[in-house]
Amino acid sequence: MDLDLIKNTLKQIKDKIEQKKLEFQQTFNSPHKVFKELVFCLLTPQSKAEKAWDIVEYLDQNGLLYSADKDLLAEVFKNVRFRFHKAEYVVLAQKQFIKNNTPTIKELIEQFKNPIQCRNFLVKNVKGMGYKEASHFLRNIYIGNNLAILDRHILRSLNELGVVEKIPSSLSAKKYLEIEQKLVNYCKSIDIEPFYFDFILWQINTGRIFK
Repeated sequence: MDLDLIKNTLKQIKDKIEQKKLEFQQTFNSPHKVFKELVFCLLTPQSKAEKAWDIVEYLDQNGLLYSADKDLLAEVFKNVRFRFHKAEYVVLAQKQFIKNNTPTIKELIEQFKNPIQCRNFLVKNVKGMGYKEASHFLRNIYIGNNLAILDRHILRSLNELGVVEKIPSSLSAKKYLEIEQKLVNYCKSIDIEPFYFDFILWQINTGRIFK
């Protein structure tokens, strides 16, 4: 992978990325959609994003998004990894962010001065949400566009580009933030926003972009 490939890929998918940006901006206008993205990002670790989103849509369409039994969710989550843990995470998120059948997560997010503070809160207070999941969630509601979503595809690409010397076997908070800063610095050096860069690398690695 080299800079020419990155630039050429951007040209090919820039319109698609712009459409994603518009979708994410519109998502933040809806507390309901914001909560859907939160649940989605709790389901995505080590699972295909499309499958995770299909499940979120199923929950929404069947009255299970705001309140559900953990055992029922575990059955619904049978196509994602760690389904029992994720069922617990979603139930806890429902109890935490659904009041009187209304999502409160958007109101909470609006209280923070910047995305870093918001992400720190999410990592500390939402079970099942680490730095990657919190960054993914905030990106999908178009907040914190300089935050890195450090999954295995991105880490491998950063290694190929020489941005990181080696792919870490695990990501502590310190290591995550260190690599994130290297990604942001690299994006500045090539004049591409991290928001675009993430989609570019996903396109190169998987031949698609989703969310």
